Amino acid sequence: MYGTDAGRPPHRIRAALVIGGATLSAMALVAGCASGGGDKDKPDSGDRGAKPGKSDAAFWVNPEGKASAALDSTSGQDAELIEKIAEQPAGEWIKPEQAESQTRSITEAATEADTSPILVMYNIPHRDCGQYSQGGAKSADEYRAFTDAVAKGIGDRKATVVLEPDALPHIMQEGCVPAELHGEQYTLISEAVDKLKKLSGTKVYIDAGNPHWIRDPGGMVEPLKKAGIAGADGFSLNVSNYQTTEENIDYGKRLSSMVGDKHFVIDTSRNGNGPVDGEETEESWCNPPGRALGDVPTTKTADPLVDAYMWIKRPGESDGTCRGGPEAGEWFQKYALELAGNAAD
Repeated sequence: MYGTDAGRPPHRIRAALVIGGATLSAMALVAGCASGGGDKDKPDSGDRGAKPGKSDAAFWVNPEGKASAALDSTSGQDAELIEKIAEQPAGEWIKPEQAESQTRSITEAATEADTSPILVMYNIPHRDCGQYSQGGAKSADEYRAFTDAVAKGIGDRKATVVLEPDALPHIMQEGCVPAELHGEQYTLISEAVDKLKKLSGTKVYIDAGNPHWIRDPGGMVEPLKKAGIAGADGFSLNVSNYQTTEENIDYGKRLSSMVGDKHFVIDTSRNGNGPVDGEETEESWCNPPGRALGDVPTTKTADPLVDAYMWIKRPGESDGTCRGGPEAGEWFQKYALELAGNAAD
């Protein structure tokens, strides 16, 4: 399960960070499995790449995240590459066993820095269809307790919540979530939307997959409606995946027009080179080679329907034990260096 490690000393260089004009004091404080598709096997001059400058969005940067810890033990040119990741705001995946305390710690740190954290709730029962991040709450009541704990931890502070990456696409995927459990999952997500939106400063985006996984956006309409999209701020796309920003915008606009013109956010953390061309295996999404960091987090997307580009997946953390990677959510230095090295200057 992806989460935030507490207790690490802040990075030696980054005792304070400035993101979107706000100073962040050093304070204590991944959905790895989404189907991928094809673009380029290796980066070339035609790739869109990423602009690796600092984010201009007022999202919180965790000075004790795994990228910062890796930077502490890295030197030379490799350190310059890892810093491209460590200096950016990224999603904080909430640990169920620490939901209230972790969420409170994060939101308090972000509030002090005059920023807003990106929180990811990834604990739906029967999560991840038996893949590398399988698990989740053991029952509906356990999930409700998790939601309650997250809400208590946020309180009246600002937060942006990405709700249950992959859950709706997995409901739609034949043979994944048993049919008798579909209703329960819709209800749990809808209840989470309702509870979180009662908080004064919380934005909520329900995950809606990516344009390679859900080829027809019309197929996502009823699942989103059943999951409470009417009460949410919008939906999220491309979490932990590699589909290009342009493809996600096109898909998102079509889907938005079918769900009341809801806005959306896009995970651009690793889509700088798009997905791997021609690889259609079940693990196309898992630590694929030749990928690059995508556009840095920003709310200046130049599109009124796209609320933000976000790094919801934390680049450098493994998708799972494929292609030489460690367990899902663990730091994968070789892959982090590749992602940063392939990013456009």
